[in-house]
Amino acid sequence: MAGARSASTVGDSIASENGRWTFGGSVSQNFDSHVEKSVPLYREGHDLIAKLSDFFVQDDSSCYELGCSTGELTKAVAERNQGKKARFIGIDPVEPMIAKAREKYGSMPNVEFQVGDARDYDFDPSDMIMSYYTLQFVRPKFRQDLVDKIYKSLNWGGAFLLFEKVRGPDARFQDILTALYTDYKIDRGYDSEEILGKTRSLKGVLEPFTTQANIDLMKRAGFVDIMPIMQYTCFEGFLAIK
Repeated sequence: MAGARSASTVGDSIASENGRWTFGGSVSQNFDSHVEKSVPLYREGHDLIAKLSDFFVQDDSSCYELGCSTGELTKAVAERNQGKKARFIGIDPVEPMIAKAREKYGSMPNVEFQVGDARDYDFDPSDMIMSYYTLQFVRPKFRQDLVDKIYKSLNWGGAFLLFEKVRGPDARFQDILTALYTDYKIDRGYDSEEILGKTRSLKGVLEPFTTQANIDLMKRAGFVDIMPIMQYTCFEGFLAIK
């Protein structure tokens, strides 16, 4: 039984135990390279969201990223809007991630990074809130309350950008998605031990919903206008407007 708790490599000099993936510790030092290799169209998603911000961010806007990790997306959106007086706030509960974000981008005007849990955070009225592969790590029993809170925090006409890894709608589609994603990781240089190690570490930590379940979360919160804006197999992005 002891072997079940031993740490395994998951690639990019990161190790994690079975069912105990964490973003803390030293993960922040190699997180950017790891996530870029692990998530399809990761940078392209940042670029798309930054360009979408043209439609929502004004001089008096507050813009939040939930689970900002090392601040890359917050930085991209802030740079896109550097001529405006808007505020860009990145929130993450993991102190080493926020420390890394502040180290890299803390001196940017109108940008701030705060240690905090989005479930307990007091949002100012906002025009744009981003959740970039973050909600999937929130325990399912808390997700509806969080999306409800996001909806209430947005000004009328404000945008919620939700990017998530998703499950297939049935067993056959899930098998296809799993196989395709395994091939994707192999093509990017991960070996079988690293792929299995990452899969085992995420048990009970990463809990994806289906596409429809994510849409239902947003609809129950009050969103009516919802549109998919990006997809690569089991990775999807949505734009919802209040």
